[in-house]
Order: sequence, then structure tokens, then C-alpha cells
Amino acid sequence: MFLEPHFKGQRSGWIEVICGSMFSGKTEELIRRLKRAKIANQKVEIFKPITDTRYHESKVVSHDANSILAIPVENSGKLIELSEGYSVIGVDEAQFFDAALPEVCQELAHQGKRVIAAGLDMDYKGRPFGPMPNLLAVAEYITKVHAICQHCGNLATHSYRLVVDEQTVVLGEKDVYEARCRTCYRMGNILNLRTQD
Repeated sequence: MFLEPHFKGQRSGWIEVICGSMFSGKTEELIRRLKRAKIANQKVEIFKPITDTRYHESKVVSHDANSILAIPVENSGKLIELSEGYSVIGVDEAQFFDAALPEVCQELAHQGKRVIAAGLDMDYKGRPFGPMPNLLAVAEYITKVHAICQHCGNLATHSYRLVVDEQTVVLGEKDVYEARCRTCYRMGNILNLRTQD
């Protein structure tokens, strides 16, 4: 079997994933990293799913109103064709992308690009969300950020849905979701089951 040599000095790409619950600072951290890359005169492009229009149609916006211009795309395949000429690629709300996102990110990394993706690791039911598990599996660097539980003040890892809606994707903010620790998340779900009986 013949292996292609890896030459010294050849640029090697990688994947970074920032994950956590809602209100944990994922987008804030993504914006911070991308702005630092821009300050270093690296060519940066940012993408977001076209369905995410909560704050702005063409910006990635954090909960504390920091923002950076982004290209809304319909599917992850668009990232490859729109990333030509850029060395740093940002992806926000990665959980809303299709199942091909991990493969696309790997292709971009093989091209020598630094890929930074941010997204929810779990949905409101506490299950792995969309392409995030597979993206986490292939990433070189993973940062799990935490919110503060709005009930007890412990570290929050779950996004608790305040409204009754069985759809996996329900866009919303503090009127629809709360950050909760494992215990308060579980207690809320138990109480909801009791009130539905």
C-alpha cells in the first residue's frame, strides 16, 4: 500500500467544535475566534443555516448582541464551493445543518483550512442534535461551554423548552428556552409529565 507523503511545511487543516446548551456563549466564542483570525490578516468566511433568522438574515449574532457578517446557506454542500480562497471557515448553528456537515468539514480541513463550528450538542429532549455527534467525533479540538442554571445557579448543560411543542427545531430565545443543570432539567420534565396526565 502506497501512502502519500506529508511534506514539512505543508499546511494542515483542522476542525474545532464549540458546543453546549443555549445561553452558554457558543456563538460569542465563535465570533471571538473569527475576529482574532481577521486581526491576523487571515481570510475568513462565516456560514449559517438559511433557516436561522432569529436576529438577522445575514449576520451571526450572539445573545449579547455581538455580531459578524455571514453567508446564509441552504445546505452544507454550499460550504465547499463558497470557501475557495479562504483559510478560516466559521459555521454557526451547526446542529441545524444536514447530515453531510461532518464530511464537508473534513473535506475543508483536508484542503488545509481551519474550520470552527459552533452548535447545540443536545436537543430539548437531551438527545444528540443533528450532525453534532459525528462532527464532534472527527474534530481535533472540542470546547464545551456552559451556561448557568436559571433555577439553582449550577453549571447548565441542557436547553429546557418552556413551551409545549413536539418539533425538534423550534427557534426561540428566553421566551421559549431556559438553560438548566442536569437535575433541574430532569425535575422540570418530571413535573411536565405529571401535569399532562
